[in-house]
Amino acid sequence: MSRRLPQVDARELTAALKRAGFEVCRGKGSHLGLRHPVTQRRTVVPQHPGKIDPYLVEVILKQAGISATRFRDLLG
Repeated sequence: MSRRLPQVDARELTAALKRAGFEVCRGKGSHLGLRHPVTQRRTVVPQHPGKIDPYLVEVILKQAGISATRFRDLLG
């Protein structure tokens, strides 16, 4: 991802992924598993307090197949 990603917490990241079509497939403990029903892509979002490290957000978006530009659109 070429541009810097906005800092987000777990709630904001999960909401953006849900807007992109992801559904919760498991949610045990401190991590939430999400899966896209069409593409079958999977990713895991930690449900910890505070902001998520930008590198980890980048990894999650790569697993989800979402660009930084689309992510910014999903946040708004």
